[in-house]
Amino acid sequence: MDFSSKLLENLVYNISQLTGIGKRSALRIALEILKKPTEYSKDLSDSIREFRDKIVYCNKCHNISDKEICEICTNPSRNSSILCIVEDIRDVMAIENTNLYNGLYHVLGGVISPIDGIGPEDLNIDTIRNKIQEQSIKEVIFALSATIEADTTNFYIFKIIQEFDLDISVLARGIPVGDQLEYTDEVTLARSIQNRRPYESDLKND
Repeated sequence: MDFSSKLLENLVYNISQLTGIGKRSALRIALEILKKPTEYSKDLSDSIREFRDKIVYCNKCHNISDKEICEICTNPSRNSSILCIVEDIRDVMAIENTNLYNGLYHVLGGVISPIDGIGPEDLNIDTIRNKIQEQSIKEVIFALSATIEADTTNFYIFKIIQEFDLDISVLARGIPVGDQLEYTDEVTLARSIQNRRPYESDLKND
């Protein structure tokens, strides 16, 4: 792709470094920014800089937050006896949009994937045991995507926490195999949460 401006080329290159955005899409975004008022460009760059500089991870659930403890973890109306284990922030948002879950979360930051060089030590797994003990968790829900890597992660965590006196459940079938949780429609996801079943029954079926 030939550019008539080095400034445009540089902006397109930086935008295209974002996952899922190719050079053509980056060019469209760059030209759209050019059409906007100058004040918009300033606000956009300021918000990106502020986001990158000030965003933190919640000390309790590892969700992204503006504060050391996120609003979900500090909300007294949440059911602190239920812990939902998810892959990342997008899954938290998807589940929250169903308005059916009122417990707490634990964000892993990914799933175990040997082919990608991601092991248990690269994820937020070590803190799960302490959280169960300290918060008197009564139920753990595996809410990972329907992938082989997610199944591997579920089983690894299950082996770690099975000694505790608690219910371990998994989302009901309804999310197509290979699909990411964030792309599942709200009705299907809501039903999967409502109809969750014991994780050990999944092991027997497998």
